[in-house]
Amino acid sequence: MNTDNEIITIVEDTDNKAMEDTERWHILVVDDDVEVHDATEYALRGIRILGRLLHLHHANSAAEARDVLKSKDQFAAIILDVVMETSDAGLRLVDHIRNECNLTEPRIILRTGQPGYAPEMQVFERYDINDYRTKSELTQTRLVTTLLAAIRSYHQIRTIAENRRGLELIVHAASDLMELRSINIFAEGVLTQIASFLDLPIEGVVCAQRGLSFTPTADEELFVVGAAGRYAKYLSLPLSQMEDGDIPILINRAIAQRHHQFETTSTVLYLRSGQMEGAIYVRVPHLSPLDRGLLEVFATNIASCYGNVRLVEQLNHAAFHDSLTGLSNRSGFIRILSGEEEQGSDRVAALIDLVHFSDINDGLGHDFGNALLDSVAQRLRQGLPASCRLGRIAADVFGVVGPEDFVNPRLLLDLFKAPLHCGEHVLPVAVTIGLCRMLDGNASGVTVLRHANIALNRAKLNLRAYYEYFVPEMEDSPRQRLSIIGDLRQAFEANALSVWFQPQTVMKSNALWGMEALIRWPNGPDSFVQSPGVFIPLAEYSGLIVDIGSWVLEQACILFKDLRNTPNPPPRIAVNASMVQFRSADFVARVAGILDKHGVRAEELELEITENLAMDDPKRVLAMLADLKRLGVTIALDDFGTGFSSLSHLDRMPIDCLKIDQSFVAEIGNGRGGELAETIVALGHKLKLVTIAEGVETLEQAGYLRGVGCDVAQGFLFAKPMPRDVLRDWLLRRPPLDSIAPPVR
Repeated sequence: MNTDNEIITIVEDTDNKAMEDTERWHILVVDDDVEVHDATEYALRGIRILGRLLHLHHANSAAEARDVLKSKDQFAAIILDVVMETSDAGLRLVDHIRNECNLTEPRIILRTGQPGYAPEMQVFERYDINDYRTKSELTQTRLVTTLLAAIRSYHQIRTIAENRRGLELIVHAASDLMELRSINIFAEGVLTQIASFLDLPIEGVVCAQRGLSFTPTADEELFVVGAAGRYAKYLSLPLSQMEDGDIPILINRAIAQRHHQFETTSTVLYLRSGQMEGAIYVRVPHLSPLDRGLLEVFATNIASCYGNVRLVEQLNHAAFHDSLTGLSNRSGFIRILSGEEEQGSDRVAALIDLVHFSDINDGLGHDFGNALLDSVAQRLRQGLPASCRLGRIAADVFGVVGPEDFVNPRLLLDLFKAPLHCGEHVLPVAVTIGLCRMLDGNASGVTVLRHANIALNRAKLNLRAYYEYFVPEMEDSPRQRLSIIGDLRQAFEANALSVWFQPQTVMKSNALWGMEALIRWPNGPDSFVQSPGVFIPLAEYSGLIVDIGSWVLEQACILFKDLRNTPNPPPRIAVNASMVQFRSADFVARVAGILDKHGVRAEELELEITENLAMDDPKRVLAMLADLKRLGVTIALDDFGTGFSSLSHLDRMPIDCLKIDQSFVAEIGNGRGGELAETIVALGHKLKLVTIAEGVETLEQAGYLRGVGCDVAQGFLFAKPMPRDVLRDWLLRRPPLDSIAPPVR
């Protein structure tokens, strides 16, 4: 049997026009003789090799060939003249093809009209040259035969390469399954393998599977997970949207019958592994029994791998998606944000917080709360375009990222103007929004989410608007706080903090009532690193206040004991206590231990707590106050009138003193104000409590307070806070205060 005659056929020119570009063998002819091009074109006209026609491309010089190779590199064979611009132009072009263009698959046929310039054997080995002929001996028959050998070799090399590429894609999908698109990589590998196996263009193969989405609401629709060429536009879309009607029909038939479909012009391979179903459409003429059997074996092997890939992809999906709403979870949303820098500078990330969701969840039940969250997700899906990506970041916080035309306060707030439907109920929902413009393409997803969260927290504090945009200044404050906390810890450990004392005076007798211990962070004799109003809240926030508070109490007790030998010593020492200290189970024991260590009686200690502290955890506070009272400690309620305590709570608290906040004292002046201070004094007397006014700075304020019956005053009029050495001198030379003005009536 003449194999060549079966492989080489001659067809009419009209067939050449009808052939698809991908179904031809592309041949590059490089020669500086125009007649050679014409002769080659004539000799190969209508020739079909391995079922395909030849398509000739022409270049008249090595330089021109380089330009052709820049625009197209898929040549099966290159027929190349050795001698052109120079005696070695052809060989230099071969070097360019193999080493600079890295084209190892095209077969190179050298020909020359000057046999004396024939390349040496080493050149053939080095550049993988397929054949060498002189122009005189390259007749039509020999030219066709030479091309047949070259194209056969090229086809085998391409087949091996495509098989290797397809195998690499499948292996890659199996070894790197946690990649988001692992099923698509696997499908691409399958398509490549089948196309190579059947010697088909890859665009004639389509891979589909049931249920691309893993959301609870996903239906049983088929999705395209692998496609190339003109079908690539359908990737990740429902199969029903494919315009080629035969493909969806055949794939659906294979899925419905759970069996391969072998048609006259196409084949559909059915894949099943456990509950996973898929199908592969192949546009191929009627297969031989041998090829059909091989395809069935191939499909069986692929199905087992497909099940593993699909299972791990489900696990991957679960790791990055919220099981309730089907939206991306926090980790998934961060991945989305990390890839948004490629989308342009008009992108905005937003966090949407449901106001009072915890009350709804607790009051109406978790099932209703879950229905509400799912309804919010549906509202976002329906109200925003596909260019916006969604996520559920926390229990009642949703994330959106997309173009600013859609991700903006006006549109997002409008989405929630209409009430939400939750089963049989209709519920209005208010939201608070934090937004961050993604202007910095280098910002990570974690950074963008943090910025949006900072803006959201700021929006919750805004009583006039329901949203805030992040600005860099918002982040400076947390950084500054962390810096201060670190410096404060170092200062405390280095014993760089100090305790100052401010005297308290009995208004009727001018006698010394006591001293309040106040912590300071000195930076010199007349300056401070930070004011107490800044670092004390940070000490409470960091928990450092527990150790600092104990240290202040101990320093106060040391000084108090030391002052007993001075003239007119103070009868008591006042020390502030914070909620953080009250949350320590051993707080009362610490106080008792320090008093005992330094020989200070419990009756000589006055602990000051704020009104808000008393209301923060009433049961715990009342229990500890009762223990302190049994110990004998005096209790003062500081900053009274600025918190939220009720008279019923106040009546139950075992306190001895009410401290009038300095803001009420500051209102006394120029014959006006003072009503609140007077009311507090009257209330204190009704409850048999000592009243202490803070921040008394003028004679008018002191006179007014003494006139309404205030018991004790503390402020710059009497004495400023001072370190212990200055306090000792002040006590020794304490002046009389006979100049206090009479009460103003």
